Amino acid sequence: MSEYVRGLRAKVGTDLLFMPSAHVLIRDGDGRILLVRHVEGRWQLPGGAVDPGEGPAEAARRECGEELGVAVEIERIVGVYGGPEHRFRYENGDEVAWVVTIFAARILEGRPKPGDDEVDEVGWFAAEELAGVPLTVATRSILDDALAGVSYR
Repeated sequence: MSEYVRGLRAKVGTDLLFMPSAHVLIRDGDGRILLVRHVEGRWQLPGGAVDPGEGPAEAARRECGEELGVAVEIERIVGVYGGPEHRFRYENGDEVAWVVTIFAARILEGRPKPGDDEVDEVGWFAAEELAGVPLTVATRSILDDALAGVSYR
């Protein structure tokens, strides 16, 4: 949690926060998708909140460094998502509603591995493996669109 969000939480408690975020869709040479497993057990695309004064692409690059220990090149916007399926309550009771910019990216340097206290595993998944992976409704929707070539929702 950033100092900015920590400060907001000190004022509003667990009440709903509307948050911009940026995530990346990284594929390997075989077309597999890189996912991270959050410490609460769900798999998701690498990424997180956009900090004040930071652009979405900058946040996506920063989050890849923090969560995966890799440097990435942003290639394009895959889509922008929001709505009821992007509202979430964490185990500690904090509520958020995310507006998510998804970027296609490629790894420039580093080998993906858990890099912070939010991620406990990383993995590459083929499209046919995703049905058996525990994902949120939001992440499943994003991946379904990405695999179908849809670029917005």
